[in-house]
Parts: sequence; C-alpha cells; structure tokens
Amino acid sequence: MISVEQHLDRILNTVKVIRPFELGVLDAQGCILAADVEARGSLPGFTNSAMDGYAVHAADIATATAEDPVVLPVVNDIAAGNTQALSLAQGQTMRIMTGAPMPHGADAVVPVEATDGGVVRVAIRERRLAGAHVREAGEDVEAGNVVLRRGTLLGPGQIALLAAAGIARVRVVPRPRVVVVSTGDELVEVGRTPGFGQIVDSNSVMLTAAVTAVGATPFRVGGVPDDARTLMDTLEGQLVRADVIITTGGVSMGAFDTVKEVLSRVGTVQFDKVAMRPGMPQGFGVLGEEQVPVFTLPGNPVSALVSFHVFVAPALRAMAGRPEPSYPPGYVPAVAAEPFTSVPGKMEFVRVVLDDDRARLAGGQGSHMLGALAAADALAVVPADVAEVAAGDELMCLPLLGREGQ
Repeated sequence: MISVEQHLDRILNTVKVIRPFELGVLDAQGCILAADVEARGSLPGFTNSAMDGYAVHAADIATATAEDPVVLPVVNDIAAGNTQALSLAQGQTMRIMTGAPMPHGADAVVPVEATDGGVVRVAIRERRLAGAHVREAGEDVEAGNVVLRRGTLLGPGQIALLAAAGIARVRVVPRPRVVVVSTGDELVEVGRTPGFGQIVDSNSVMLTAAVTAVGATPFRVGGVPDDARTLMDTLEGQLVRADVIITTGGVSMGAFDTVKEVLSRVGTVQFDKVAMRPGMPQGFGVLGEEQVPVFTLPGNPVSALVSFHVFVAPALRAMAGRPEPSYPPGYVPAVAAEPFTSVPGKMEFVRVVLDDDRARLAGGQGSHMLGALAAADALAVVPADVAEVAAGDELMCLPLLGREGQ
C-alpha cells in the first residue's frame, strides 16, 4: 500500500504542460498565457470626455460660481463616435458626450449638472481645472507596452483588455481535453429506468461535470461493457482527441474488473492500493505514442469524485499551466464542529459542510452515498495517524469543485 502523497507525486512527475498554440481571444478564456502580450494601440486611443457636458478652455471659466456664472456660446455638438477633427477657440464651448473625442484646444469638461444645460448659450456655474473629466490618450495603456504577462489566467477582464489593445489572437496553454469513460455491464444511460441489478451511469456524468468545473474540456463516453476487446478498442479510439483519459470502475479485485485486466497487460499503467478512504484502488499511467495520461478511478461514486479532487484536478491544473493557489494545494483551514472517528492507517476524506470556519459532517460517509456528497461543500482531511477527531480540532479542508464560492 502506498500513501496519498506518493501516488500524487508520481502523477505530477509524469504529466507535462500541454504544448502552447494560438487561439482567438474568446476561445482563450480560461487558458494561461504562454507569452507576454504587447499592446498594438494605446488606451484610450484618443483624448476623450469622461462625462456628458461641455468642452471648455479651463481659463475661460476660472471665475465661474453659482452666483456669477460664466456664459459661453455653444458652437457645436460632439457625439461619441464622432470622427471629425474639431478645434475650440477661446471664449467658446461645445457640448460633448461621454467617450467623444475632445476638440483641439479644449482642456477640461464641465458636467451638465454644473450648468443650465443650454444648447445655444450655456451658463457654467462651477469652475474646473485643466484636465478635469478628460481621459488622455494612452493614460491607461501605451502602444508597445506589455499589457499581460506570461502565466496570466485569462478571464473576462483580461479578454476585454486584449480586445481593446488590438490583440485578436494569443499564444496560450490550451485547456486539457479529457475523455471520461465509465465501464460496467450494469450501467444504463441517464433518463432510462434501470432494471433489476442495473444502475444509472451517474459516474461519467459526475466526472464530466467535474472536468468542466476545473476548467478543462470534457468528452463523455458512457456505459462501456465489461468486455476486454471492446474496452481496449474504445480507449485506443479516444486517444486521438484526448490529453487525458479517465476511467471509472473495474479497478478493484473482482473477477470482472475489466479496466485493470486490460490495462495491466499494456504494462504502462500501474495499479496500487492507496492508503485513503474512500478511494483505495487507484491506477495511473500513460497510453499511446503521445503518452496520454490515464487515471483509473474506483467505481463507487463518492470514491470516484474524491479521487478526482485529490489526484486528477491537480494534474489537470498542472497540464494547463495553472499553479496551485496554496500548499497544500487548494486546501483551507477549519475546525471540527463535532467529534467523529476515523480509520487509522488511512488518510480519510470526510464529506463536510463548512459554516464559516466550522466543519460539520454532511451525512452518511459510505462510498455509495450520493445524498451526503451532494450536501457537502468540502472534504475534511484526516491524517492517517489520527483515529479520533474531537470538536474544536483543526482540520484542513478541500473545497469541492462547483460549490458556491469556487
């Protein structure tokens, strides 16, 4: 039997960052930049108004007050999107909209609220200094400057910056493509009523959702029967579109554990008993010329999802070039809200609900209990040398993917 840390280390020492390539900016959302990006244009690209109001020479309104306003003739209107170059003479003003280009010579904008709103002549009731409510060209970003660094995770804000800076395509580490394969003669497709001895294929649906939640791209292949040839053909056929393959079921010690039977013959997948509960039977290795990583997870649904969080999610983040947020990766501290026991000699992952920093049991802890799993929002980690947890004891908790706040 090996430890959780040993199994995870072997995985992380095997997987590699996916080869970067160029994507359009919208397709790159959720990816990590593989190279620095320089702005092709300045932001703003031209000096413009930050308010709806009147473009003025600040010197013309230096004495303006509510009691003694300065009255100026309005000689033009400038709308956002105006492409005509305009100039403003001393002693005049132009109505201007937010985002519209400033006329040459004007150095301030007086908001409508500080005037009587005139359209032929306007009474300005407050003075403004030069630069007031004016966005200078390049004040945000100058052309040629690095706007985003290699290693940046691209979210909506970063996508907006790239688009505004004239960047249509970027070099990124792509999201891993993950094929999820569930095995077992007993499986029926979601939506069908299972017969006696059959179960709904919830595992592949669950793991597909987990792959999406971690920021990778899933492909679901459900309900592969317990037949060695069919399974091998399925796996080989999926290699062309897979950066990772996940199987669930068929890895224990039973007579019909086909995944273990088939992949043991290949010789590139190692099967181990890992000192953890749930999720003891684990397999990991590579397949094909491209050395595609393969995770063989247990068939019990809770065991499969715990294994995904503990082993697969860190590997997918590493392959996507995403550093873990903390060490231990992704874990948060909490205290036990109630006492409970654990199995000595195995690291236990207990389904809990986090109330602020207090962790209370989510319900039954059996590896088949989906109700308790759905109620949980984290896994409390009990070390292998701990047999009893008392109320108030400190715990490290791994938040479950897709829960609120994740």
